[in-house]
Amino acid sequence: MATPSEAMKKQITWRRYEEGDTEWEDWGEMIFQEDTSHKCPTYINRTPPCQGSCPSGHDIRGWLAIVREEEKPAEGLDWRQYAFERAVAANPFPSMMGRVCPAPCQDGCNRNEVEDFVGINAVEQYIGDIAIEKGYKFTPGADTGRKVAVIGGGPAGMAAAFQLRRMGHGVTVFEKDPELGGMMRYGIPNYRIPRDKLQAEIQRILDMGVESKTGVKVGVDFPVADLEKAYDAILWALGCQTGRGLPIDGWEDTTNCVSGVAYLKAFNEGRMKITGNKVVCIGGGDTSIDVISVARRIGCNDAAGNPEDVVLDLNIHQDDSLAASAKPASATLTSLFTKDKMFAAEHEIHDALHEGCEILDGVMPLEVIVGADGRATGLKVCDCTMEGMTPIPTEGTERILEADLIVSAIGQGGDMEGLDDLANDRSLIDADKFYQVPGKPGHFVAGDIIRPHLLTTAIGQASVACESINAYLSEKKIAKRPKVDVHHFDLSAKLREAHLEPERFDKSQGDLRGTASAKFAVHNYEDRSHQEVIPADDLFLGHFSFTPRLLRSEDVPSADEVLHHFKERMTGLNDAQVQEEAKRCMSCGMCFECDNCIIFCPQDAVFRVKRNESTTGRYVDTDYDKCIGCHVCTDVCPTGYIQMGLGE
Repeated sequence: MATPSEAMKKQITWRRYEEGDTEWEDWGEMIFQEDTSHKCPTYINRTPPCQGSCPSGHDIRGWLAIVREEEKPAEGLDWRQYAFERAVAANPFPSMMGRVCPAPCQDGCNRNEVEDFVGINAVEQYIGDIAIEKGYKFTPGADTGRKVAVIGGGPAGMAAAFQLRRMGHGVTVFEKDPELGGMMRYGIPNYRIPRDKLQAEIQRILDMGVESKTGVKVGVDFPVADLEKAYDAILWALGCQTGRGLPIDGWEDTTNCVSGVAYLKAFNEGRMKITGNKVVCIGGGDTSIDVISVARRIGCNDAAGNPEDVVLDLNIHQDDSLAASAKPASATLTSLFTKDKMFAAEHEIHDALHEGCEILDGVMPLEVIVGADGRATGLKVCDCTMEGMTPIPTEGTERILEADLIVSAIGQGGDMEGLDDLANDRSLIDADKFYQVPGKPGHFVAGDIIRPHLLTTAIGQASVACESINAYLSEKKIAKRPKVDVHHFDLSAKLREAHLEPERFDKSQGDLRGTASAKFAVHNYEDRSHQEVIPADDLFLGHFSFTPRLLRSEDVPSADEVLHHFKERMTGLNDAQVQEEAKRCMSCGMCFECDNCIIFCPQDAVFRVKRNESTTGRYVDTDYDKCIGCHVCTDVCPTGYIQMGLGE
């Protein structure tokens, strides 16, 4: 992630052309003849890189424009509700994802080329929280009479239930655990995901008319053949809730060697109140950070017996009295990669260190040291360097880390019990590009059970899978997916919403293709968002002044305060702050009404559209009788929305 240097804080310089540039960079610009050309400005919508980097395909630029009250709400809507409705078109969990998504959108943000990314997560959290506070609801589509079984009530399954109900299909969610939420509930601690807000976002989906059957394991408690008879389609969104063990000597069958998934589930179910005295976790991703952070919070108690018992036995619930008399535990994380290359979010690593966790980076596990009683007493490790994904041990650096609980957080797998016909050789489910299960008509798949990845990836896959399911149920050919496969801004829909849709074309009027004044078409606009992501090079970055990011405050306890500290870490922005942060968005690929093109046009050829005809994407137009193709408007457009096109 980009962090502004001291020099950038003092002065920002950016020029479209550098000293010594004497020739155009591409043939398209060579068409200019002195100060005129045969090209005139055209207005081109392209996908911003924040959205292009988001696995769920959020229209981030759109809801940021709504939050800063640039894009006006539909009639009768407050901007907060309008921003919520735009955001949840891609992701029905804004409150959750605004807190825990590692935000690849922010890594992709073009604002990194100015000083620092836009706090997209902070705005998303605000949208989600205000929606819960104000009780915003989802509206199901008109009933189609078709029924879909969704197997798994995690982020992919519940996002699919939401999308399918919007399409009007009946949905039943089957979940093996007692409660819905999947890894959001059982894999992420409550101080990162508040359970009341998680439940509110799940309930909002259920209120659409989604039926849920919890405590049911399909393939074991409910035969797949019965599902196929009762439902018109099946979506497999099982998730991956089994952990991978360490491939080293001593791990197998050693009771106090457990997976990170099992460890966190025991905590999140409320069964595990205390842990081992010395917890060593092997990983480097967010799950491993959660393991050591939980260990520091719950502490240890010698009166509790073996710490692995509660992790491995679902029937054991530790008593609250053990927690009341707990003392601080030692928590150590080993990572093959150095801290700057670990997969965990940078701020999560920082917080864990502040809480008193130890992180040994550039270290590889060699062997579990097993005592006479068959339990692990330590983990033998050594320093290493990485060649790609392969660790190379450094001779002479071997040592033993004492441990009474060793946790593996190196990956997850699927539980395919009773589903042998669907499982591949990795205990996952294969998918084609439309998220159909190959060779299984009517069966679709989304989420970690394809390949473990981010929560937002599972949500994005669910959206695409639902479009495939909808086509299948409608007996239509599944449409080819666009090159840039996201939730695109639709100017036609925006014009309809604003009651500005083009007039009906009357063919009796003859061939009118040459007119720029007729009202039956949207002139001078091209939508390339399905094919192109706009780079920073196409923006006029000199327009933007240094504006520091507004940071959410965090309640991160010190090493002395961390024991029994379960308050939520992240404190959201307020109304004024969130609007100020949204104003930092550069609206890449879409006009944000700065008036530069109007001010700098030497021919007065660029003009504002009449106020009663104006909407997002239709703020300016060009009088081609006046335009001489000087390309000044293109050079001064901050967002890259204007390009020289058209021709004679």
